[in-house]
Amino acid sequence: MTETVAAIVAAHRTKTLTPAQTVARSYQRIRAHDDPAIFISLRDEQDALAEAERLTDPSLPLYGVPVAVKDNIDVAGLPTTAACPAFSYVPAQDSTVVARLRAAGAIIIGKTNLDQFATGLVGVRSPYGIPKNPVRGDLVPGGSSSGSAVAVSAGLVPLSLGTDTAGSGRVPAMLNNIVGLKPSLGLISNTGLVPACRTLDCISVFSLTVDDALAALSVMSALDESDPFSRDRPLAPPAPFPAKLKLGIPKPGQLIFFGDREAEKAYGEACKRWQALGADLVEFDLAPFYETARLLYEGPWVAERYLVIRDLLASSPEAVHPVTREITVGGSHPSAADTFSALYRLQALRRVSEKTFAKLDAIVLPTAPTVYSTEQVLANPIELNSRLGTYTNFVNLLDLCGLALPAAMRPDGAPFGITLLAPASRDAELASIGRVFHFDTGLGLGAKALPQPPLAAVPVQAGPDEITIAVVGAHLSGMALNHELTTLDARLLEEAVTAPDYKLYALDTTPPKPGMLRIEAGTGHAIKLELWAMSPAAFGKFVAAIPPPLSIGTIRLADGRQAKGFIVEPAAIDGAKDISGYGGWRAFMAEKAKA
Repeated sequence: MTETVAAIVAAHRTKTLTPAQTVARSYQRIRAHDDPAIFISLRDEQDALAEAERLTDPSLPLYGVPVAVKDNIDVAGLPTTAACPAFSYVPAQDSTVVARLRAAGAIIIGKTNLDQFATGLVGVRSPYGIPKNPVRGDLVPGGSSSGSAVAVSAGLVPLSLGTDTAGSGRVPAMLNNIVGLKPSLGLISNTGLVPACRTLDCISVFSLTVDDALAALSVMSALDESDPFSRDRPLAPPAPFPAKLKLGIPKPGQLIFFGDREAEKAYGEACKRWQALGADLVEFDLAPFYETARLLYEGPWVAERYLVIRDLLASSPEAVHPVTREITVGGSHPSAADTFSALYRLQALRRVSEKTFAKLDAIVLPTAPTVYSTEQVLANPIELNSRLGTYTNFVNLLDLCGLALPAAMRPDGAPFGITLLAPASRDAELASIGRVFHFDTGLGLGAKALPQPPLAAVPVQAGPDEITIAVVGAHLSGMALNHELTTLDARLLEEAVTAPDYKLYALDTTPPKPGMLRIEAGTGHAIKLELWAMSPAAFGKFVAAIPPPLSIGTIRLADGRQAKGFIVEPAAIDGAKDISGYGGWRAFMAEKAKA
């Protein structure tokens, strides 16, 4: 099955499929799906295929993966409209996040529809039409990232970018039965993003699985000096499901479902699932979070939305969607005094949030309290939109990260989802527990209800304060120099294999050691090695003691990861025996011992 990012990359690396074939498949599916409201603009297919054919490095983490981009994020050469034709411009360069995706091997397919200027949670406020919800056609697709969520759910692309200010990366995920990852503020650069609320915006990820979303986040997250709101928030590696997990649930009577008994029942069943997985559910007070949510649209933050389009509102108000215009014009009213008053109250509420999370690993809430049809939303556009944001509007104001997960398919065919929330920088921790919950539901993926792939084991990884080093010879476990690692308190993480980019030589040294030489990608051998973790101080001592002709370089692994490890100077292999065919030093030494 080659629907997920992980499966597509694996197929490309084994040459079961080529990146060009996968990209062509996306275009074929877009044509067959025949919903012109999903994409505002598509990239020329031949251009995308040519880029896919130029890819030569199979170790790239998103090698040949088709990606759709919400049309308020710049892609060089494609119009950025923010779903407003009068606002449209053609950027000369990619946004930072798109550039990082391309560098990781992704192929951009096109720009997706959205609620105009990312104002809305419904997906119906666009002059480019309303994308049809592929799970249940009468329901709204969710917004503002409507096209991006639908494109993933319908199987047109395995990965897409949305944005999230008030829930636009989470509500559409629930309504389309997919995963929505809302990262910590500043973790992904916003350079090249048309802002909604600049202090609260973040670019989000839609995918079929949590692992796919985390793979994309790993590629995109990094400090960007061109974005003053970018933050240096290193992404922790995924971890196994914790033995003791404390999840917050609201006190009895605090949850709001607007009379939707099916949603209320589904949330209760999701909580029971968490308990079955071993989580301890702890009640907390949701009232301060509700109060924070009201600040977003009842407070001065609407002024940020007004700032983005005030010139357009002044010159061509008719170019702005009527509902968007009605909401945004209100941003011209708050005074400086109102703004500071709201900031003071927000700071107090942030302190309450900090105290709440001090006792919890995360909280778990419904992603949205209910679902609505397109007909219902068009008849009552502002109130019903507001209801969908009940559990999402406060998140960015409190600087939380979030992960929206499919939780159930209701008897009426509507999807239901939950969201995990935690303080900023816990993105990987949420993914580590969310992936287990999603898999445990047994739900099919997206609108096609494809079977979930087996849950990949989480490798033991170095901590944020450790350095990973790859060893290929005498420092392997049980070998002559392994004590040089253990005396520095290094710990074995795992056995691994390099990409097929290396040759291994037996050097004339005492004790015997190999030298691993990097050659042209794909023309060498995969070499077995071990990954060890050590502190930066220990790493410095270890490297300082390495004698020539060996040195430390960057080793590329078969699964696309990289690690510092032993390489040999090319001059040292003259006359050395090529032992690459053994696949590793341990096998060579075993054969030598027999001889």
